[in-house]
Parts: sequence; structure tokens; C-alpha cells
Amino acid sequence: MSGDIRYEYKSIQAVRGMENRSITKTQEEGGWELVDQTQGMLRTTLNFRRVRPETSWSKTWQAFRGLAPAKQRALAVAVAVMLPIAAVGIGIAAAQDKGNTNATQSTELATKSAIKPATVNDTPVPLPTPTLPEKTDQVITVENNNDFAAILVSTDYCAPSMEEFATKYKGQKVQFDGSITNMQNHENYRTRYGILIGPGDAGPKTTAGPAFKYENVNMSDLELAGNNVPSYVGEGDKFRFTAEVGEYNAKRGCLFFLTPVSTTVR
Repeated sequence: MSGDIRYEYKSIQAVRGMENRSITKTQEEGGWELVDQTQGMLRTTLNFRRVRPETSWSKTWQAFRGLAPAKQRALAVAVAVMLPIAAVGIGIAAAQDKGNTNATQSTELATKSAIKPATVNDTPVPLPTPTLPEKTDQVITVENNNDFAAILVSTDYCAPSMEEFATKYKGQKVQFDGSITNMQNHENYRTRYGILIGPGDAGPKTTAGPAFKYENVNMSDLELAGNNVPSYVGEGDKFRFTAEVGEYNAKRGCLFFLTPVSTTVR
């Protein structure tokens, strides 16, 4: 029966270093299995497949195909006879609905014309203007900010909460214990890098939190501090990161950009 199995396929683009998280996220969406992957300079193409789910129509078609030819012809004739009758019934019902709708609309218009908008001294009442949270000098941590605590444990780095946090707190400072999940040279530079960071100590095996990124930075930009400050950092290294919130870019692999303020050795 294996020859009867039908698959549906899809491909996604993952930023280099985020392949494991993208694979896990896609597999959790429901039945997808990784077929192969093609690695590019900046992104990896991941190809998946899953068994095509059966629909009511596909089940009906399979049942029809299982009938004897004579029964198939008889059923086709019966359907051909019933379709015109059904069409007439639908037309009558639609005409009745239209008449009822017109009557309802007329009643609604008459009611609306008798209602005056809420006013104060004949002046329309203005709606309150939404305000963004005030920026403060307080550094955001998991202890003092529930929004930040929530995104650091999210297993979906493309969740809407990532963009919401970036928009709400852009320009403010955050601090968290994390590790370097991936590190690559920026374009053709030898001493400038793109560094992916995740919360926790798992390094490249990180499975939760945003896809934080320092883009186009060198070692001095990291503002390394603490005991035994290294001259160079790499994947898996653990630090306490303090950084300024930048933009979240869904079109670039759901990357969440930060600007380093200080990087303290742990």
C-alpha cells in the first residue's frame, strides 16, 4: 500500500545557525519530516514533506473509484438528474433571502436615522489616544519585566510577541544570561562578525527565546568585561549580555537585532 501514499511538500529558508530551531518548529506544526537541506552562504533551504491529509472529497472519490463500472455510470446519471433540481431550489431560497434582507435593511436605516451620535454640548466626544510606555533608564530583566520573561522562554522565535516587544521597547536596554549560538564573518571581513545569541547556556543547541543578533561587530564593540576577559569569543561561550533593543525583522529569518552595551564573562 506504500505506493498509494501521497505527500505534500514545503520548503523554508533558515538563517545559518538557526537550522535546528527551524526544523524543530516545523516538525511541531504537524507531521512534517525533513527530507534534505541545502546550505547557502547566509541561509539554508530546508525541504519537508508530510502525508497529505485526507479530505471528505478525496474519501468520496476513492469510494467512487472502488465501485464497479456499471454502478459508477448509474451514480453519475443520478447526480446529473439531481443537479438541475438542486439549482432551482437554491435560486428560490436566494430570492426569498433577498426579500428578507431588503426589509431588514430598511428597518435598520430607519432606526439609525433616529439615533444621534453621543455628544457633549453638541461636540463629538473624542476617543482616548493610546500611549506607548514611557522610556526609562531602568535596564529590563526577567525579574522586572513580564514581557521580557515571556519571550525568553518562547519556543517560537517567529511569534508575534517578538515583534511586539521590539516595537514597544525599542531603544531601551535589556540584560540576560545567555550564550553564543552561532558566529560568522560579516560579509568578506575577517575581524567583523554576525553573532547569534540565545538565552541560557546551551549555545548552538538553544531551543527557546528570540533569535537575537549582533550584526557587523568586532571584538571591541562587545565591550567585554569581568574576570579573565578573553581576546576572542566563539560559539558556546557564556556571558551576561546587556544590549539596546533594535528592530525585529520577520523577512530576515525572524531576527531580533540588538546593539551591544556590555558583555560580562560568566
